[in-house]
Amino acid sequence: MKILNLYAGIGGNRKLWGDEHEITAIEFKPEIAKIYQDFFPKDKVIVADAHKYLLEHFSEFDFIWTSPPCQSYSKVRFVATYREGKIHQKPIYPDMKLWQEIIFLQNYFKGMFVVENVIGYYKPLIPPQELEKHYYWANFYIPPTNRQGFRGHDSSIEDLEKIKGFKLPKDTINKRLLLRNCVEPEIGKYILDRIEIKKGKVIEKIVQTNLFQI
Repeated sequence: MKILNLYAGIGGNRKLWGDEHEITAIEFKPEIAKIYQDFFPKDKVIVADAHKYLLEHFSEFDFIWTSPPCQSYSKVRFVATYREGKIHQKPIYPDMKLWQEIIFLQNYFKGMFVVENVIGYYKPLIPPQELEKHYYWANFYIPPTNRQGFRGHDSSIEDLEKIKGFKLPKDTINKRLLLRNCVEPEIGKYILDRIEIKKGKVIEKIVQTNLFQI
């Protein structure tokens, strides 16, 4: 299966996918892309704008995972910006790339896709599936898990490395941020496992527009 992994970071969602798939990872920052490449030497890693790359190359893949930046959408940032009736940091516009990619994939992409993001501070413009305190937009059903999901964002860097399964180079900048932004490997594998492949063709495909009628 040809997989496109957008906004790849250090590869949390990809960590347990194995090497049987042909994976292309897109990461904007060269220093982070290098870390990803060191962890996953068999993947094709491209330093590029993931939003633009999706538009130009989406038809080349069977499965697309995209995790657009969440800062402008995040409930945490909103609370930190506006609390107790006062502005504590400069407000920012919500980044509409998240919604652009969901709408684009729903209408143009013929394969399977997942768009992952945090639970935001405003009502989602497009209804998501919710899994372990995160939102997922997909064109197939993702059943709930029995896990509680990760809650240790304030853990030490050493503990975060153990939890996420990554040992970052000593000179890595913003280790905590990289690890906190890293999708849990177990959930990445769980979602990929929901896609059943037989003779190279997807045999389960539930379009999200029908999802909430089931």
